[in-house]
Amino acid sequence: VQLQASGGGLVQAGGSLRLSCAASGRTFGIVTMGWFRQAPGKEREFVAAMSWSGGTTDYTDSVTGRFTISRDNAKNTVYLQMNSLKPEDTAVYYCAARKYGLLGRREGLYDYWGQGTQVTVSS
Repeated sequence: VQLQASGGGLVQAGGSLRLSCAASGRTFGIVTMGWFRQAPGKEREFVAAMSWSGGTTDYTDSVTGRFTISRDNAKNTVYLQMNSLKPEDTAVYYCAARKYGLLGRREGLYDYWGQGTQVTVSS
């Protein structure tokens, strides 16, 4: 499975961005798709996850109500709509795929990772 993340950029606080993660290869085994982020000098952290088939979602508290994870199964693509962005959302955002198990917030649960896309929110 290959994951290609895109959609990052520079935005002012309060603005919006939509990240995309296109999955290719042997995707039939994917159960969960997730988004993580890593800010400068910090560890990578969980942002959101969605079950590939049923639409069950999970969000970290700091993004609940502002970010929305969604999918387009026909395109094998997962999106992260980010609204009301804050400077503290600045990070490299990674998409990840998990073959076994539903949702999950730990990095080690995920089997495949995309290359990351930079999101910078200016104040």
